Amino acid sequence: MRESISPHSSPTFCVKKATGGLRIVHAFNKLNDATIPAQTPIPRKDMVLDTMFGSVIYSAIDLTDGFYQILMRESDVPLTAVSTPSSMLWEWLVMSQGLKNAPATFNRMVSHVLRPLRAFAPSYFDDIFVHSSAENGLKVFEKMRENKLHANLNKCVFCAPEIPVLGCYVSKSGVRADPEKISSICSWPAPKNQTELRQWLGLANYLHKYTKDYAGLIQPMSSLLKKDMVWNWRPEHQDAFDAVTKSLASAPVLMLSDTSRPFHVVCDASDFAIGCANMQFDAEGRERVVSYQSRQMKPAEKNYPSVPPR
Repeated sequence: MRESISPHSSPTFCVKKATGGLRIVHAFNKLNDATIPAQTPIPRKDMVLDTMFGSVIYSAIDLTDGFYQILMRESDVPLTAVSTPSSMLWEWLVMSQGLKNAPATFNRMVSHVLRPLRAFAPSYFDDIFVHSSAENGLKVFEKMRENKLHANLNKCVFCAPEIPVLGCYVSKSGVRADPEKISSICSWPAPKNQTELRQWLGLANYLHKYTKDYAGLIQPMSSLLKKDMVWNWRPEHQDAFDAVTKSLASAPVLMLSDTSRPFHVVCDASDFAIGCANMQFDAEGRERVVSYQSRQMKPAEKNYPSVPPR
């Protein structure tokens, strides 16, 4: 940063960190409102996971202070001016936290740096997931050194049989749900109103790909979320709540998709929901689930037959 005489100014304040201490935050609200959003696609979780089939060694690298490795365009520096309690203005020479396009710009930079290594080192913003061999990790470190990217060693995992990846755990056996999220769902008390039900469903929906016929299981509870619906938690709602909890408690380890082998889809339908399972046979000839998908039918679709007439 440097002292500023900019006509622009954004307020500064502090917030408590979850780990203790304080974090300085700038309220760039007005600047962000006037900023044209960067059209940078967010990496898809399934594409990150698809690169990991066949590996037995995994590493997870957490980049730290990555925004500060990106210089601001000189003409834009005055726009980042922030006020301080000392009655002085300071402006950022590097990309600051809180700027509207900062995450997209950083993600684009990391993706560009690691493009030659994307087959074994996919990235997601400040997370890099390295797999296959220790040599691949060295190649990633060389790229990081060349581009002055730094890792937070307290959050990194190296050469492990299993690593956390975007809310799940990946190993040579496949993909399993985060046990903490499963525990949160299973220990959640029965909802007492629509707000609590929405909160619980929001967490359960995140893990829907581990649950067979998820949309069908939650259908009785979904009716309670309709507009102007009077809250009345009945036995059928509790049964649906328990069924989802039980299904997630016994969630299978999903197979990492092997693009060299054929897939097959198993479909099912009821009077109010449709679903399918994307499946493959593994190297030992076992039929395994890659993911479950399901949704509730639209009103018009409920008039269609579940199976073609003969």
